[in-house]
Amino acid sequence: MTGFATRAIHAGQEFDPTTGAVIPPVYQTSTFVQEHVGGLRKGYEYARGTNPTRDALQTLIADLEGGSHGLSFAYGLAAEDAVLRGLLRPGDHVLMGNDVYGGTHRLANRILAPWGVQLSTVEMSDVDAVAEAIRPETRVLWLETPSNPLMKITDIEAVAVLGHEHDTTVVVDNTFASPALQTPLALGADLVVHSATKYLGGHSDVLGGLVATSDARIAEQVGFLQFAAGGVSAPWEVFLTIRGIKTLQIRMARHSDNAEAVAKELVDHPAVEAVYYPGLPEHPGHEVAARQMRRFGGMVSFALRGGAPAARIFAESTSVFQLAESLGGVESLVNYPAEMTHASVRGTELEVPDNIIRLSVGIEDPDDLVADVQTALRRLTS
Repeated sequence: MTGFATRAIHAGQEFDPTTGAVIPPVYQTSTFVQEHVGGLRKGYEYARGTNPTRDALQTLIADLEGGSHGLSFAYGLAAEDAVLRGLLRPGDHVLMGNDVYGGTHRLANRILAPWGVQLSTVEMSDVDAVAEAIRPETRVLWLETPSNPLMKITDIEAVAVLGHEHDTTVVVDNTFASPALQTPLALGADLVVHSATKYLGGHSDVLGGLVATSDARIAEQVGFLQFAAGGVSAPWEVFLTIRGIKTLQIRMARHSDNAEAVAKELVDHPAVEAVYYPGLPEHPGHEVAARQMRRFGGMVSFALRGGAPAARIFAESTSVFQLAESLGGVESLVNYPAEMTHASVRGTELEVPDNIIRLSVGIEDPDDLVADVQTALRRLTS
């Protein structure tokens, strides 16, 4: 199987050999009967360690990301925690972009830093700046592209080359793009992490985190923490994620179409100061995004000229776009990052300007989405 849509439906999803059921069963069990002491049936012993349903998702994400190892976690942050603790030790340094999900920065800054890990941030879209910021003790380069919420684009291939010259593990948070639009391992990254809650699940009804890599050593390190710390995903959540992934390609195409329509509507509006969408030719990362992404995704951010008051009015004036945290579901969401998803980074170098709005553009009728944006904007100019 070579086509993405085919693999999204079939990888790890062999039909049930007992009944012929097209959908593999959900193994809702905590433990497995042994044939004799130490005699495990196909390696299954206790569900924290292995579970057939979770194995299927791990096979699926590894396949879609072009890796050989996949790991599934209860949350995106559980996946990130296992990656960072698996790769770092006290005294090591992690270099992150200066625009990442607030929870990622909080994890490194408030949990790992007291343990002795050093953290600094850099304009990751500037390869020269990254080169200057790497230290002898740098062990992880953490890329998020497109970034959250300012949609900055990092040249994965260029940073991966740089990172490997310094014997540094290159991690890419691929949540905003998904493997339908971008495959970082093929561009030289060592490891990919996802909040499966977002586009992979796709329906705002599941929490999860995923990791993919082709490095057996990294897979073993992160996998040990998955087992020993117990942040594994539960069977039902795994099932929902697999179900969502089956339609990932067609959803991402519609997300991209709708986001492009919304971004174009925002560009020339007098109330809008700037639009952050890599599909726009004027976006500073457009050329890199066009080279490493297959489409530009469903996330659009923009700055309003009226500052925080205007941003609040807009966020509370939409109807099709619902005011909520999270992203990547079939429904459209509007978010005010400064006080919602990125409140944890206020007062840091990652503080989000208070005139920024982030839209997760869903798969509704595009005319309805554009009309909803127009209505909210009219409230700012009336």
